[in-house]
Amino acid sequence: MTPHPQKPPPPEGYPPSPEEHPASRSRLPHRLRSRVRPVAAVAATAAVTAASLTVIDVRSAFSAEPTAAAGDAYTWDNVQIVGGGYVPGIVFNESEPDLVYARTDVGGAYRWDPATETWDPLLDWVGWDEWGWTGIVSLATDPVDPDRVYAAAGSYTNDWDPGNGAILRSDDRGETWEVTELPFKLGGNMPGRGLGERMAVDPNDNSVVYLGVRGGHGLWRSTDFGETWAEVGSFPNPGDYVENPDDPLDLQSDITGVTWVAFDPRTGSAGQATQDVYVGVADLDDPVYRSTDGGRTWEPLEGAPTGHLPAHAVLDHEGGQLYLATTDTPGPYDGSSGDVWRHDIESGEWTNISPVPSTSEDAYFGYGGLTIDRQDPDTLMVTSQISWWPDNQIFRSTDRGETWTRAWDWGNYPERVTRYEMDISAAPWLDFGGPGEPPENQPKLGWMSQGMAIDPFDSDRFMYGTGATIYGSDNLTAWDSGGTVDIGVRARGLEETSIRDLAALPGGPLVSVMADIGGFVHRDLDAVPDQMHQRPYWGSGTGVDFAELAPDTVVRVGDAEDEDNSHIGISTDGGNNWFGGQEPGGVTGGGTVAVNADGSVILWSPDGAGVHRSTTTGSSWTASAGVPQGARVEADRVDPDVFYAVSDGTFYTSTDAGATFTASGFGGLPGEGNVRFGAVPGHSGDVWVAGGAEDGEYGMWRTTDAGATFERIAAVDEGDAVGFGAPAPGADYPAVYTSARIGGVRGIFRSDDAGRTWVRINDDRHQWGWTGAVVTGDPDVYGRVYIGTNGRGIVYGDLADGGGGPDPTPSPDPTPGPSPDPTPDPSPEPTFGPASCEVDYTVAGSWNGGFQAAVEVTNTGSEPVEGWELAWDFTSGESVTDLWGGDHTQEGDHVTVTAPGWSTRLDPGATAEIGFNGSVDGGPGTPTAFALNGTGCG
Repeated sequence: MTPHPQKPPPPEGYPPSPEEHPASRSRLPHRLRSRVRPVAAVAATAAVTAASLTVIDVRSAFSAEPTAAAGDAYTWDNVQIVGGGYVPGIVFNESEPDLVYARTDVGGAYRWDPATETWDPLLDWVGWDEWGWTGIVSLATDPVDPDRVYAAAGSYTNDWDPGNGAILRSDDRGETWEVTELPFKLGGNMPGRGLGERMAVDPNDNSVVYLGVRGGHGLWRSTDFGETWAEVGSFPNPGDYVENPDDPLDLQSDITGVTWVAFDPRTGSAGQATQDVYVGVADLDDPVYRSTDGGRTWEPLEGAPTGHLPAHAVLDHEGGQLYLATTDTPGPYDGSSGDVWRHDIESGEWTNISPVPSTSEDAYFGYGGLTIDRQDPDTLMVTSQISWWPDNQIFRSTDRGETWTRAWDWGNYPERVTRYEMDISAAPWLDFGGPGEPPENQPKLGWMSQGMAIDPFDSDRFMYGTGATIYGSDNLTAWDSGGTVDIGVRARGLEETSIRDLAALPGGPLVSVMADIGGFVHRDLDAVPDQMHQRPYWGSGTGVDFAELAPDTVVRVGDAEDEDNSHIGISTDGGNNWFGGQEPGGVTGGGTVAVNADGSVILWSPDGAGVHRSTTTGSSWTASAGVPQGARVEADRVDPDVFYAVSDGTFYTSTDAGATFTASGFGGLPGEGNVRFGAVPGHSGDVWVAGGAEDGEYGMWRTTDAGATFERIAAVDEGDAVGFGAPAPGADYPAVYTSARIGGVRGIFRSDDAGRTWVRINDDRHQWGWTGAVVTGDPDVYGRVYIGTNGRGIVYGDLADGGGGPDPTPSPDPTPGPSPDPTPDPSPEPTFGPASCEVDYTVAGSWNGGFQAAVEVTNTGSEPVEGWELAWDFTSGESVTDLWGGDHTQEGDHVTVTAPGWSTRLDPGATAEIGFNGSVDGGPGTPTAFALNGTGCG
């Protein structure tokens, strides 16, 4: 399968609207004063030093008297995924070896730690109100004073981001930061975020820093190490290219603007500003400008190529060459035309040195990442910006672009001959579920590759970003001698995923659903899973739940992108194996899902259809009554007959396992904004609701009578996510965790006494931007909390002193004792008998020696079939090698598939789906003699 574009526009309701979080910053004209924020970004992939906590003791609606809470120190770490998001920029410092930075589109900035070969996150201090600063549009490291580093931060130029952009500056390599806010927005998660770098430090006078800006705001400059900024008034062209003026989301309708800045250090001296400065502009007619007087005046660079956008540039200050990579769109998801150019500065000559010129019949991509070997400036590398099929391409030249070689070439189709080998052992899920069907291999060499750099101190070392990770090599020059370049994952410590929902199973794994790469099952928080969710696979999950009393039953939902995948995935063995359920008619998206306490009923509220329930583990569905379409659903954690729903400020309760719902008479819940809620394990009828909007109801509420009445948790000013974990020692009520504003302080809080008192468990160094999607506790380890972030992955915290008990080693069977079959009273043996049926058999794909197929059998009779069994005969010598959706045997050409334990009943009109991989010598044929329980099918 082909990996899909990373970081799509935010889902409805996120980011928070400007009304929910108005910008508390003024727009300052031209020169800007600095606003200092003395906050530290001490963060690493290993657990960091414990921090003291802010303790808030306030009276709540459930408190007779306020009680002081002890301030427990916490350590913080990431649940290990390794990568997961788009890395548009990798920047090496050119004066100090091993000083490397990476920027991400929603997950902040990172610095490479050569001792551990991991990335350290630098912007975890960015808080809720400035969440947009986690989108980094450009990053610059100072070549004169390597301690200085700058980040241009701001996520969107449309109204999704209520705040303006900012320049973050540090004089201790990102350990602490100061902030200068800008009078306009930036686009760290906008189209064109991989162009650049838009920001650069003068290599002669490092007090001078330039920033190219989108949106028609032109070129900006600081002359005091980034403390104040002013627009370069003499710069004549802010760019005029707009990708799509009619884009209703206002993502592609913004001016792409100034795309990169490059200095010619030969034209200055130490302490004296560089005179020759080159700037790329998104203007198809005048794409490159130059100043020869230190930025006082500017002119279009004569002879510069027209018709494409100037995506990237590097200047060889030894040979006097400016190299330019161009493309026809800002990217990163597209781009079908472009060229690579060499400009001889002394003669003024431009030469098209494209590996595949845009005029060639073979041209179908623009050019992205461009880099030069500073140890051997004759050597260049450039990537295709995007080439979904069959793969991205990397080109290398050792003669200044006169000739090029490729990372891979065609062999005998569909074979490809490569100069490299890929090692994804650090993140094995990068194969996206399998080896791929030639000529598309998995893992891919890359996609969305706009950031690439050769180490300026080591010709053998390079790194490049993709839509999901960083790849790199330490033997790059083997390319030139006919050897094999070893390319491996270089993303350890860089955790950039957007989390939608989490489920911490008692005694079992942590199950996640997330944007872009679906989600994972973590049985060890420190180990990277072998694969993301498969069967069904989606780019983005939307919800997950499990049966509290039978947690082997886990259900997840997501946004399926093709007809081959269901929007709902079900596991009956604690997430070890999954199958795609059937769907009600009209489903267009995942929505939310709940599983009742004993796992016998699934309640699903998908996009595009009303709320439905299944008593057959997802093989059939009936509509629920009394609850509106689009309601958010949850299950009581004790009573299997009770479900809950919330929609437009109304709370609904079902006492007949989701068949019908009754609206609560309570009218004080928020009707706008993000509203999330959860039922308390071990306490039937006990539900907490959090959410709202600043111009309306916003807070946290609790009911202990299944929604008949509610009381507001008075301590909570703004509540946004709530979850539960193991109780404190000696307590019988679960610990309550929330992302909220309590006592005027925004943070992650825990209450050990049902909301009477709260303690803030994070600190100003550990905020992770927006954390409103999901926060939940661990059911087995007191104090452990899981936080779903929008770009920093799954963060978890533990009490620094280890209080609350040991971290249990997960059992191979995560759920001791529950019934393995949630369907009541299944027939243990197939019941053979007459049936009326239809079969749809399709070959999903084939390759040399193998194929994949799907079989759908539908009961077209008027009676249910208990214990179904489907048989057929192969016609071309096929053999089943791996089958899902049932248990199979094969004797010669005859195949028999019996119903799986979790779905033995086939109701009238219901369909059972079977999938399998097979082997065959030649092409697969069409089977014959399909029979359901001995009766032939049409």
